[in-house]
Amino acid sequence: MVTINDVARAAGVAPSTVSYVLSGKRSISAETRRLVEQSIRRLGYHPHAGARALASSKTQVLALVIPLRTDLNVAVVMQFVAAVTTAARRHDHDVLLLTKDEGADGLKRVVGSALADALLVMDVESADPRVPMLLALDRPVVLIGTPDHATGLSCVDLDFQAAGAVAVRHLAELGHASAGLVGPSPAVYERGTSFADRFLRGFHQAAADAGLRAGARPCGHSYEQTRACLDELFAENPDLTALVVQNEAVLGPVLSDLRQRGLRVPEDVSVLAVCPDSMAGNHAVTLTTITIPADEIGELAVAMTMSQLGGEATPETRLLSPRLTRRESTAPPPR
Repeated sequence: MVTINDVARAAGVAPSTVSYVLSGKRSISAETRRLVEQSIRRLGYHPHAGARALASSKTQVLALVIPLRTDLNVAVVMQFVAAVTTAARRHDHDVLLLTKDEGADGLKRVVGSALADALLVMDVESADPRVPMLLALDRPVVLIGTPDHATGLSCVDLDFQAAGAVAVRHLAELGHASAGLVGPSPAVYERGTSFADRFLRGFHQAAADAGLRAGARPCGHSYEQTRACLDELFAENPDLTALVVQNEAVLGPVLSDLRQRGLRVPEDVSVLAVCPDSMAGNHAVTLTTITIPADEIGELAVAMTMSQLGGEATPETRLLSPRLTRRESTAPPPR
């Protein structure tokens, strides 16, 4: 394994000079810095994380908090994890993934043990009980999600309320007079998860504004639960001609169940999905989507964290405008 002494010998300097180049604690001439950095690249040297943390009082680690629950779509969650990890590496930081639902006490433990320089928190609730504790921490916090009252915390997310409205307006512009929302699982709504609540508000408000009949139901991840959800939506409105699916895990079961009912997509029923664009082409008909921009959100969350670590502590909320891409699964309603 390449050591700091190897780099020093290759650059013709003392090991302490290499250390100063890495830490920035002393002014080093441009030529000496160039020689050291050139040797580091050529030898493939990586500073020892533990030694670096002791020297700087920094861990170079970001903690990403995302409880892995049975009602979450792990494939989509991992897109956020990959985006945060990739962005963090560009800033020479690693990511500590915390997947246990430990609440405020668990986050206090992480901060108290100095495992990470900052926290990025997902699975945010509308009235998140962790917010008061997060506001009191002595290190940067960025929420991937927006509670109803986030004063003092930086947040980044898709504007889900606007996304709900965009979905309804697209269907109304195609001529649909009715739409049903296949929502996340009941547990997501019971927790008051922010993204689900905001989308539902936007969906119902836009439907009322457009004079469009709208029903919404939570949907578990099994085929039986999906069928029960659609049974309820069609029973409430037998003339239903469009579905909005805000539940990536049941896209396949929804399309399969519609086929079993003898309903064609989009000739009989239009389907609009809220999901990453990468899922749009995984089915017999390519799906019209409002994309979940996991890569962009992850990059922004890390950039906001780095700004706080650099001393720019002004809280901000960044809500990304929804982007709808029309494909084969939405069309005007049948005559």
